[in-house]
Amino acid sequence: MRLIDIDEAEAMDLKEVQKLYRRYINSSQVSLMTSFGFGRELVERAEGCYLHLKDGRRVTDLTGGVGVLNHGHNHPRILEARRKFNERGRMEVHKTFFSPYLAALSHNLAEVLPGDLDHSFFPNSGAEAIEGAVKCAYKYHRGRRNTVLRATSAFHGKLLGSGGLTAAQGHGFRFPTIPGIADFVYDDLDSVRKAVAAHPGDVYALLIEPFSASTMGQCSEGFLRGLRALCDEEDIVLVFDEIYTGWGKTGSLFHFMRYEGLVPDILCTSKALGGGKSSISGFVVRNRLYRTAYDNLGDALLQTTSTTYYGFGEECATAIEAIRVAVEDDYPARAREIEAVLGAGLDRIAKAFPDEVGDVRGSGALWGLFLQGGPSFVAPLLKLVPGGLAKDPGFQQKLLSSAFLQAMYEDHGIYLYYTLNGEHPVVIGPPLVTPIEEVHRCLAAIEEVLASGLGKLVRRFVAQKVSSLW
Repeated sequence: MRLIDIDEAEAMDLKEVQKLYRRYINSSQVSLMTSFGFGRELVERAEGCYLHLKDGRRVTDLTGGVGVLNHGHNHPRILEARRKFNERGRMEVHKTFFSPYLAALSHNLAEVLPGDLDHSFFPNSGAEAIEGAVKCAYKYHRGRRNTVLRATSAFHGKLLGSGGLTAAQGHGFRFPTIPGIADFVYDDLDSVRKAVAAHPGDVYALLIEPFSASTMGQCSEGFLRGLRALCDEEDIVLVFDEIYTGWGKTGSLFHFMRYEGLVPDILCTSKALGGGKSSISGFVVRNRLYRTAYDNLGDALLQTTSTTYYGFGEECATAIEAIRVAVEDDYPARAREIEAVLGAGLDRIAKAFPDEVGDVRGSGALWGLFLQGGPSFVAPLLKLVPGGLAKDPGFQQKLLSSAFLQAMYEDHGIYLYYTLNGEHPVVIGPPLVTPIEEVHRCLAAIEEVLASGLGKLVRRFVAQKVSSLW
């Protein structure tokens, strides 16, 4: 037996890392990652919106960590909070002692959220927060209702329960899931009313993303207020999924908070809650609902306080500081400053390249660039890829987005991504610490890449490695 220590791990070159990935993790993941260019290098260190590669190059990371990096990489205040926790030898976890970190984090969430959203629970991932919220709603109704509603474009996670609540899964395989899931159309109140009427007195929860990070769609104020009124009338637990969009990303602390007086029954958050350094999520429940569901001696341990990794000290300390930074540095205002440049710039680009850009949608520091292209250059390329890939209905869009990402990374040192659901837009989601000059540089790079022609980009991409992509 030979165990690798940390120093040896950090000294490994790319070939050694890929070899271990292929043997112990997933060989197809290696093929996927190396198809974009950025999977062919290792990162030495990261700071703010920058990745410093082992070969000395610096890459601008505008992925926002897919929602995780509102604070950027290695924010100094986050690092300092974790350093103090460890230097002082604080207790990480013990279920029979009270945690001041857990208490303080719960207090802080209640302080920044509206209304009586004041009871918090902290599992590890966004998917777990979703499942905890649904479980709470089901318990609130004492198991007497059996239907939960989700939007047809919803993305709520990939566990068995949250995966079933995810309508746009991006693949054909279906796992078993919780029973009673029914659909409605996103931002269509009549569709919701019909779904509720089809299950009279049986709907216990309704899940909605006020801003959908996978489709770049957002609910109208009228729709959200209509949901609130309908859920009040039918005693349905209204759950807002702001796992991606929380902590300032779209220009308000949470997207729904731009609408005064609008309060869900449960709010789910994760990603940026951990400040880019901690895996933590939370679901925050209104007082009345929580007390009905769990506030008695027999049921007090049915929610997540009894799980192994609930409320770890360092994770809670990290989240405490992450919230303070987001509020004190006014991350919603920073997102609006980015929007003023990025939104206007993408609109200008869409008008300049109407054949290449079908749409741009977004808010704050989260935008989608929807590429398009005719069959004239894509159809011949389909002959070069395995037949199964060409049958994927989203293949052309994935191909366009992948070729675009490769050019942005290899030619301009800008790291972006595309969503795996819906229309697969290219996502520009800068950390909220990103200098505005980097946003301008990204816009200039997008124009240059589009000016070179999508056909040329796709041919270059296919020539390198498309056969292992999907």
